[in-house]
Amino acid sequence: MEAVGHKEAYRYVEELVQQKVPLSEKVIKDIHSLVLMDNREDRGVYRRVPVTIMGAVHTPPQPYLLPVRMEELILKYQEMSLLHAVERVTQFHLEFEAIHPFIDGNGRTGRLLLNLELMKAGYPPINIKFGDRKRYYDCFTSYHINGEDSSDMVSLVGEYLEEALLKYVEIVKGANEISNGSGIT
Repeated sequence: MEAVGHKEAYRYVEELVQQKVPLSEKVIKDIHSLVLMDNREDRGVYRRVPVTIMGAVHTPPQPYLLPVRMEELILKYQEMSLLHAVERVTQFHLEFEAIHPFIDGNGRTGRLLLNLELMKAGYPPINIKFGDRKRYYDCFTSYHINGEDSSDMVSLVGEYLEEALLKYVEIVKGANEISNGSGIT
């Protein structure tokens, strides 16, 4: 069910990109609802209990603060319009994960939101590989230890974007070769 939920959430993200839907609390909760489709009680609902994140250097806010913190996050994101899209989206991702608004599915939801906003900015989606998990989590630690400096995560996301864009260029080159007759044997 987890894989099905993720697939449905990704399809929803693609629809949001096509319709250029602005990021909102509703969008976040809708994506989470699809990610957690097998958990009827918790999907799309902010957590009702305090949490700690294993290995994290900060503690997420108490449950009663979540609605206000999420509202502030969305407003701050809208106000960051002068930043480069990758920096802006990365900053949002780091702060979303720090708030950790849901009891489960925060990482999956956060990465889908990251891709939603990258795609709306004209970038391809990225997939943070399992082999890079430690580096990915280290970016969160660095963010909190270094005064909310997002540069490590910006570098990671930038590398994945570069890799994805190079793949697209290769696909386009291959398609051009085929259409020009030089790739047909």
